[in-house]
Amino acid sequence: LIREGYSVLSADHGKAALEQVRSGSPDLMLLDVGLPDMDGFQVCAELRGFSTIPVIMVTARGEDVDKILGLETGADDYIVKPFNPKEVVARVKALLRRSEVTGGAGLGTTLSYHQVEIDLLRRRVTVNGDTVDLTPREYDLITFLLSRKEEILTRDEILREVWGSEHLDARSVDVHIRYIREKLSKNGAASYIQTVWGKGYRFALD
Repeated sequence: LIREGYSVLSADHGKAALEQVRSGSPDLMLLDVGLPDMDGFQVCAELRGFSTIPVIMVTARGEDVDKILGLETGADDYIVKPFNPKEVVARVKALLRRSEVTGGAGLGTTLSYHQVEIDLLRRRVTVNGDTVDLTPREYDLITFLLSRKEEILTRDEILREVWGSEHLDARSVDVHIRYIREKLSKNGAASYIQTVWGKGYRFALD
């Protein structure tokens, strides 16, 4: 990452990593699951209490249950050891690209549907004017769904457009959808993301 021109901070313990995020405001975190004081899942869960920076979980555990746990605690992506360093760089670049403040080509500056509005310049989602606190991946996902509102989108389509790959576990989509619904439900808008059984999801209101 340093050779690619990134400034890198490092921490050997979970608590130190959390403190660096609080004091240094990094753009992204590469988080190892195997830390000595608290595991990466605990770090990610605590991090999500005060920060929405993108998180890539790095783990030697290749079991699906561990991958899903990482996503459920708030990670945006995961990489299983051993890995190709070029893959890490590519995923870092992809996540940072998606979390940049941009207007969204061809979409104007806002997307809206009934109570829900997305400010594409500020990357902010509101329901009835109240801000919904989303992670970068959750923001990208709801933006994609709303940009194609009332269309049925398969999990493969969502993985390709939001994650940049069709070759990830489709349950990654399900986990992120569940978290978005939980956050929208606080503002009475959970029903906007509908499950179309056997096909995928759509952003619509019956």
